[in-house]
Amino acid sequence: MNSHKNARTTFEGRKLLIERIAVMGLMPAAEAAGISVRTARKWRARFEQEGLTGLLDRSSRPLKTRSTVDAKLGARIEQLRRARMPMRRIAAVVGRSVATISRVLAGMGLSSLKALEPQVPIVRYERDAPGELLHMDTKKLGRIEHPSHRVTGDRRDASRGAGWEFAHVAIDDHSRCGFVQMHNDERKESAVQALKAAVAHYRALGVTVKRLLTDNGSAYRSRLFAKTCVALGVKHTFTRPYRPQTNGKAERFIQTCLREWAYGRIWANSAERTAWLPSFLAYYNARRPHSALGYKPPASRLSGNNLLQLNS
Repeated sequence: MNSHKNARTTFEGRKLLIERIAVMGLMPAAEAAGISVRTARKWRARFEQEGLTGLLDRSSRPLKTRSTVDAKLGARIEQLRRARMPMRRIAAVVGRSVATISRVLAGMGLSSLKALEPQVPIVRYERDAPGELLHMDTKKLGRIEHPSHRVTGDRRDASRGAGWEFAHVAIDDHSRCGFVQMHNDERKESAVQALKAAVAHYRALGVTVKRLLTDNGSAYRSRLFAKTCVALGVKHTFTRPYRPQTNGKAERFIQTCLREWAYGRIWANSAERTAWLPSFLAYYNARRPHSALGYKPPASRLSGNNLLQLNS
């Protein structure tokens, strides 16, 4: 604790006071320090009881304060809070200040309404072998005609009406080996083409796709996509509605693609960005360390030597 600016004594000053008391006596030492005899006597008593530690500043906070909230009222406040009542409303109901209600709820760990909702445990899973489950999803990317004002700083370089293009991504559940194919839309025809290309890509790596997991997008719910899955011998399952966490590996792969490829550098146009996609995938699959794989690349979980195919 820091002494206030008008303090007559500090820790070193109190040590000097004790030394003067031993030599000069209590009253002359107090007069020399510019303090009262009572104050000098207090510091001498503390030194005799605790030694040098007793000369340190103590907190001015009282050891005990009066509380207007007893056990019965505290239980009432907790009951109202668990009924999702706001703090100000609770204060009005029980006749206490908002600050008091806030302090009581903080002690109960109920300051946030999120504390009232039981946290859903995270269920992590991983298939035992490559090809047992393939995750697919799409991501809309802004089309690049030229570097826009966010890059050049010139508002006249705004790119309006450029449109969108779509990355159809796939990632193997066990190996985390990824695949991306660009299309102009996310319709069922494009989704089917991306699925066929992904299955062929993994087959070239010695992996047979047995099961597919997607969200409930209209393209994935189409009859054409279902017939394609049957023709490829792939069992198609869907995530629970409004639960993107179920397809979390695809979502995480998309974030990596955005950060390290799609928006990782300044592109002259979309064609240049797409041209660099194979190089990024080769790096991601064959060389980039993956934390879920013990900081080894996805290729480390593929049987045989697939480095040539992954780098092609």
